[in-house]
Amino acid sequence: MNQAVLILIKPDGLKKSLTGNILTRLSETKLEIVAAKMARVSRELATEHYKHLTDKPFFDDLIKYLRGELHDRRKVMALVYWGEDAIKKCRDLAGATNPEEAESTSIRGSYGRITTSGVYENVIHVSSNADEAQREIQLWFAPEEIIVDLYPVKEAAEIKRQKKIWA
Repeated sequence: MNQAVLILIKPDGLKKSLTGNILTRLSETKLEIVAAKMARVSRELATEHYKHLTDKPFFDDLIKYLRGELHDRRKVMALVYWGEDAIKKCRDLAGATNPEEAESTSIRGSYGRITTSGVYENVIHVSSNADEAQREIQLWFAPEEIIVDLYPVKEAAEIKRQKKIWA
């Protein structure tokens, strides 16, 4: 069954110049990249992304980590991979969330670490299941940023809004 999965290459992965290595590993899945972008992560986006962890003692450090505050790299690379068993294939390659428990051949086992304060710097996020993938993809991407129709959309009139344009 075809499915979509959100992949985030986190700030530590970008700071360590691991993007190419991670994308090469993900290419082993034979999945299609249907959306990709560099993103600045606002506090609101990070909080919504990790809302299921708000009661955890490490939540504030996790938000700082995803926002790049711990690495002076205030961006992530967000990607949507799509194809047969996308979530399982990508999660298997990523390895366990805790880098010390991840197989040494996995992405997190190869490149992740745990900080002295206990934050898992595991270089990559992979959606955990289909429902979370949909929630996360819709959080990180607008429908027009994805080259396949993953989920139902509707037309909406946009009220004039301020935006930056090139000078």
